[in-house]
Amino acid sequence: MQKILLMLFVSAFVHTLQAQVRYPFPLQRFVFQVEGKTSYMSYMDVQPVNGNGKTILLLHGKNFSGYYWKEVIPVLQARGYRVIVPDLPGFGRSGKPDLHYSFHMLSAINKSLLDSLNIGQVIVIGHSMGGMLAIRFTLLFPAVTDKLILENPIGLEDYKTFIPYKTLDQLYAKEKSATYESYKKYQQSYYPEWKSVYEQYVAAQAEALSDPGFDSIARVNAITYQMIYEQPVIYELKRITQPVLFIIGQADRTVVGKDLLAEDQKKRFGQYPQLGKEAAARIKNAKLIELPGLGHIPHVQDFPAFTKALLSFL
Repeated sequence: MQKILLMLFVSAFVHTLQAQVRYPFPLQRFVFQVEGKTSYMSYMDVQPVNGNGKTILLLHGKNFSGYYWKEVIPVLQARGYRVIVPDLPGFGRSGKPDLHYSFHMLSAINKSLLDSLNIGQVIVIGHSMGGMLAIRFTLLFPAVTDKLILENPIGLEDYKTFIPYKTLDQLYAKEKSATYESYKKYQQSYYPEWKSVYEQYVAAQAEALSDPGFDSIARVNAITYQMIYEQPVIYELKRITQPVLFIIGQADRTVVGKDLLAEDQKKRFGQYPQLGKEAAARIKNAKLIELPGLGHIPHVQDFPAFTKALLSFL
């Protein structure tokens, strides 16, 4: 009986948190066709205050959606930027089509969105997996990308060279077994110290658990893990000619597939202080801002420090 009551309490707590996940601006839908399938990408299009004629594209990480940019958007808006914030296909409140996901495909869909809005050039900001996507977008559409800002991007090392391979079926089985607690445990690794204010981002990710199409979502999660594993961007950084800013939380030790590593390997890889320096050195026109004591998501953990770094570059 006590176990049942505890489960009911946890369920009610999760639903309460999810009800609080309200996007800061209205979501619109961009319908696209890929591989003979029609789907949609939800996005926020936030108009500026006293516009400066420039647009910023915000690209989120794998365990997140556009929701977690909610503090960043008003700051950019107040400084005259139009801000485009998609929930990438397969994530958040966008469609979850069963596709061959690739950074090329996601880049092309975002370019099509910009075309539909008559936006010819953007400043691209990418966090975590969104950083890998931002790099690929920049490489594919150099004339469209004015500047590139990378906040603790993953993919600064080639995971397939040291992480054991898992088949898509194995990845899918793991994703289907996800729970609110497993999502929270993973997100806790992003911060040196967990705070209750971070719970909302777990709740946003956990919306998927109560979705009738969760099996499809789990499959997309598996495919996009494989996308990260199989499609490195690190070797092409030297091709980027735009001004680039790396904002790197120095306490970050994120590795995609870290649970598959031996303990000594966990200490060798995901060393962001070194990875940030090495990545910035590969790009001719790059600047590196190191934020001591911050983990994987500086814009959540220390918003003033992140904002200061961002605005100094913009």
